[in-house]
Amino acid sequence: MPQLIDGLDAVIHSVEYRESNVTSTNDTSSPQSSANIHFLPSLSSCPLLPHRRQVPPSPTKGSSPSSSYSASASNKLSSPNSPTPSKTTPSPSTTDMSVGEKGGGPAMSTGGGPDEWLEMAKKCKYLSEGDMKRLCELVKECLMEESNIQPVSTPVTVCGDIHGQFYDLMELFQVGGGLPDKVNYVFLGDFVDRGYFSLETFTLLMCLKAKYPDRITLVRGNHESRQITQVYGFYEECQTKYGNASVWKSCCQVFDFLALAAIIDGSVLCVHGGLSPEIRTLDQIRVVARAQEIPHEGAFCDLVWSDPEEVETWAVSPRGAGWLFGDKVATEFNHVNGLTLIARAHQLVNEGYKYHFKNKDVVTVWSAPNYCYRCGNVASIMKLEPDLNPNFTIFSAVPDDQRVVPVGRGGRGEYFL
Repeated sequence: MPQLIDGLDAVIHSVEYRESNVTSTNDTSSPQSSANIHFLPSLSSCPLLPHRRQVPPSPTKGSSPSSSYSASASNKLSSPNSPTPSKTTPSPSTTDMSVGEKGGGPAMSTGGGPDEWLEMAKKCKYLSEGDMKRLCELVKECLMEESNIQPVSTPVTVCGDIHGQFYDLMELFQVGGGLPDKVNYVFLGDFVDRGYFSLETFTLLMCLKAKYPDRITLVRGNHESRQITQVYGFYEECQTKYGNASVWKSCCQVFDFLALAAIIDGSVLCVHGGLSPEIRTLDQIRVVARAQEIPHEGAFCDLVWSDPEEVETWAVSPRGAGWLFGDKVATEFNHVNGLTLIARAHQLVNEGYKYHFKNKDVVTVWSAPNYCYRCGNVASIMKLEPDLNPNFTIFSAVPDDQRVVPVGRGGRGEYFL
């Protein structure tokens, strides 16, 4: 049985949660639907936050849970009020980050376009500040034309978390059949943080999106967030490599326009995290106002934070955000929406992928091998042909002698901070 390990990102939400606004899961005075409440033990020894909400009653057939999002809001992608770090730290110049011929150093401004940028990105070179901002604007314009649920046709390859592991991303393309000029891809989010090369990884994916906009779909993960990236590495990496936070801000603006989900041949829903008690139909996802920082609760938050679990309906998530959803919830959601499978990422699986529930109608795909350079897990990608029967390709991390460690970093990444 594949072993699935929680990502333990819950501690991040302590940045914004305040004690006066938190409802303890042990507060018996709060209204609850006792028949559907399951308070599970912590999945690890990591300190966890009390959840702000109580477990909702299971939706009855024919009913639609109330949602804080309206159709009118979805038609206007509003600009976020972007939180920024309260302080910046002077950083070394970009020339200090060069790691030799294998990449990792800066690229000079080319004055070119996506073709030139892509060639640099494939060498694990990050772009000049000016070129990077131009790239972000190009990708934003492309993403603004996409739906909250982006339709995708088979054949297609579905990929899970990458987390800044650039050389393993290149290995993924190698085992997956090539770059998007030859293969269609859906990436399920969490492109950045924890790995050594978050900037180069996201740069490569944006270059591919700019050059092959119809052949690569980028779905937003919980790490495509201002708050999360300030804690788990991407913000600091941009500060170090550029000497300021300007490129980080531009990337965060791109995050705001990433799709919330993709749907393959109308039958396979691809999302980073999972389901929400506020969402019964796909149309309710389509009307979410997505051009904003990920909220702390609600439908948008749940899509990128929730996890499947062996509960009947809903349970409080130990992450402090999103929910744990059970077999009954997944079965009903798939039936109502005519789906055969929900493909998601968000959780480390030592064997690369894992099916959930008796009907195997939810699957976790994990694409970062030897996660954080120390977990020893394999990774996978899921290939779907027109018959929609999933075919998984397993791959391992690139050997140490074929990758580069940035100057000043040890042989292992930080693990579950």
